[in-house]
Amino acid sequence: MDLALYYSNYTYVVIFMLLGIALPVAALTAGRFLRPKNPYEEKLITYESGIRPTGDAQVRFHVAYYIIALEFVIFDVETVFLYPWAVALDQLGWTGLNAMLIFIFILGLGLAYSWKKKVLEWN
Repeated sequence: MDLALYYSNYTYVVIFMLLGIALPVAALTAGRFLRPKNPYEEKLITYESGIRPTGDAQVRFHVAYYIIALEFVIFDVETVFLYPWAVALDQLGWTGLNAMLIFIFILGLGLAYSWKKKVLEWN
């Protein structure tokens, strides 16, 4: 194995890591020096609409919002798995089709369970 080729691959990784750290730090630093600094009382309040905030900032949300968000993420991930499967369906054959049908069936069972428990209702 050629060590120069081996280390050159790591060189690219190190360069990308350094750029991944240096570019955001440079952008944030430049923004700090270039933005106008004119803090006045109304600008320092939570909202710049001119209306003073009232009440507690810690608002409790119903757990149904979180469940809906989790179900959205689950079905979003399902679509991420469907795209490569659809592209490679010719190579996967019947085995790939059956595996994806089982996957969709299990997700459908989860959706039916949520529907039965009335999690998807907003009232």
